[in-house]
Amino acid sequence: MKKAIPFFLTFATIISFAFVTTHTGKSKHINVVIDAGHGGSDFGATSSSSNEKRIVAQITDKIKFLNKNENVTIHLTRIGDQFLSLSDRSALINKIKPDLVLSLHINQNSNVAKSGMEFYVATESIANEKSNEIAVELRNKFIRNTTIKSSEVKKAPFYILKKSEVPAVLIELGYMSNLDDREYLTNDLQQNKIAATIVAFISELK
Repeated sequence: MKKAIPFFLTFATIISFAFVTTHTGKSKHINVVIDAGHGGSDFGATSSSSNEKRIVAQITDKIKFLNKNENVTIHLTRIGDQFLSLSDRSALINKIKPDLVLSLHINQNSNVAKSGMEFYVATESIANEKSNEIAVELRNKFIRNTTIKSSEVKKAPFYILKKSEVPAVLIELGYMSNLDDREYLTNDLQQNKIAATIVAFISELK
């Protein structure tokens, strides 16, 4: 990550103008929690070259860096490579009471042909309807701005989604077990596009 900083800073400046419009006239302040999955002793999905906890942390850092909108505050559930339980993450989220929670993950499957992004919401959530609406809009944003394919929004009783008292969407950014997805997710340029797409979407929240 450190070796990529000079390139990332240059690219980030360019891509932030390409994707993000700062709405200085908006009076509403938006708070968003980005939950980078796993951490510490919990590596998540792994391959010989990388792992889930590292990739989602890299993308989360880029989201934080790219946000130049003074009306948007990005909160992180974990900073650095630390283990944080699901209950601790949910407690932090409900203490902040953000407008949106995005939990970032990477999939893995014994079928190495399986690939693409997946978006999840929980029917058990008190904010299920709004979560589903946001997930559909975010999925469409990714379809327009990136090349990785995406399935329809799915329902799943994931802990973070169930326990969050605000709209929450879990994003599986791709499959570590799929070669094309893995190369996409570990590519600095593509990580920048993922981060910029999320920042652009957040800046448009109402």
